[in-house]
Amino acid sequence: MESLIKFVQDEFVTKKEIPTFKSGDTITVYYEIREGDKVRTQFFKGIVIQIKGTGLTKTFTIRKMSGTIGIERIFPINLPAIQKIEVNKRGRVRRSRIYYFRELRGKKARIKEIKR
Repeated sequence: MESLIKFVQDEFVTKKEIPTFKSGDTITVYYEIREGDKVRTQFFKGIVIQIKGTGLTKTFTIRKMSGTIGIERIFPINLPAIQKIEVNKRGRVRRSRIYYFRELRGKKARIKEIKR
């Protein structure tokens, strides 16, 4: 069964060139939105909270603040609507899944930046 799934993924799913990023990084995801006949590009900029899965089924969760409300969005790596991913800042965190970041407010909700 696993070999069949791997065969289908290798043959039919197109792989995209994406930059490497990890939890704590601030990234911008540009993706297409279709509204009837119109197609437009929208972006979602936030901090990566988690990366889950392996291979072509990998997903990542981004969290951004819109005013005082936190918004999270889960993107599959191979989503056809994703046009590009930009890494804006590299962050240094000790954990790979930073769920504790949801409860932090104000100055505590800052992530130390890694200089390139």
